[in-house]
This record gives sequence, structure tokens and C-alpha cells, in this order.
Amino acid sequence: MNWDHSTAWWVATGVLVALELATGTFYLLMVAIGTVAGALAAHAGLPFTGQLVTAAVIGGAGVALWHRRRQGQPAGPRAAENPDLNIDVGSRVQVPAWGADRQARVTHRGAAWSARYAGSGVPSPGEHVIVAVEGSQLVLDRATG
Repeated sequence: MNWDHSTAWWVATGVLVALELATGTFYLLMVAIGTVAGALAAHAGLPFTGQLVTAAVIGGAGVALWHRRRQGQPAGPRAAENPDLNIDVGSRVQVPAWGADRQARVTHRGAAWSARYAGSGVPSPGEHVIVAVEGSQLVLDRATG
């Protein structure tokens, strides 16, 4: 089978897009845009060296711009504290009593959990809100409102 350069560029693009879909790494999509530019350069009749330069410049610029865009955005919450990833964050629990080590046992979703107090001051019994889940331990703060 005799492939011309444009076909190889399109196959590389497909592979990169598939890898991006499998990994969720948006940077691979930027590199795939570079391979699209390489394929278009091949269709335009540029020699292989020109195709490589075009793909490298476009793909590299895409990666650099995406990296710069991501650097400018504030970091999101840690996974343990992110209610989009952890359904327990934001839920309320009743704490019957706190130990001297700021630890307690609470019931949440029908199961007993270990909990620790992450708020300021001395913890007191009552309603608390889950601010994070670290392993099998709930991190609690006073409920407001």
C-alpha cells in the first residue's frame, strides 16, 4: 500500500484524537491540530520538511497557548473537597460528641464514619457540614445557616 504524506498526517491525527479521548489530556488535541496543519500543508504541495515545520509550529503554538491559558486560571478545589467529584461534600451530619483529639463517630448515609473537626475553635456537638472526604474519614466544619 502506498500512502502519500497527507494520508500519514491524517492517520496520525486520528490516533492523537483517540488517545486524547482515552486520556482526557487536552494537550494531545493541540498536537493533533498540528498534525492537521501538516496534512493541509501536504495537500498544498509543501515538501515534507515544510510539512514538519508547519505541524511543529502550529502544534507547539497550540500547546503553549493552552498551557498559558491554564496557568492564568485559578486552581480548582482538591478532589477531596470538590462537590462535583464527591457527593458527600456539602452534606450535613449530626455529631453527638467530640473526643479530645477533635475526632468523632458520625452516621452518614446509613453507615458509621470517622470524622475530624477542621474548623476553628473548640468543636461542639450538633449539626456539621462535610467539607472534605479523606479516605474513609469525613472532615467537618460547623454548619452555618
